[in-house]
Amino acid sequence: MIVRNCAGGVVFSGDEVLILKNDKNQWVLPKGKIRNGLLPTETAVGRVKYEAGVDANIVSTAGETNYEFFSLSRKQEVYNRIIWYVMEAVDKGYEIRLEEGFKAGGFYPIDKALDMITHNQDKSLVNLSYKKYLEFKNYEIDEIYA
Repeated sequence: MIVRNCAGGVVFSGDEVLILKNDKNQWVLPKGKIRNGLLPTETAVGRVKYEAGVDANIVSTAGETNYEFFSLSRKQEVYNRIIWYVMEAVDKGYEIRLEEGFKAGGFYPIDKALDMITHNQDKSLVNLSYKKYLEFKNYEIDEIYA
């Protein structure tokens, strides 16, 4: 079995979240394999930028998810362990990397995105991350008026 350590971002802009439609027609979150000695945080920010053209800042940790699948090309099981971060987009601009196999994507209202996202663990992750994001935003507002 191949074990891959990955990192990704649950990216918010106000009450919208960034999701991508991959080459399997699944709605997913941006993520990628941790490579070249990069930190998970660097990988997450880099994948969000690479896959969706979104500049984002990490505001909190979001947790971990795991899944495994059988790779036909490698002829063996692959186990992905993903470290997730709650992120805030610098602005609403995005540019989906169609040449990387993504078919669509962008920022969608949370309730609509939760209906669109393919995997239940990603739906749960978005739900929990949005709560953390709102806590961060409330903290940020409280600090301004303190």
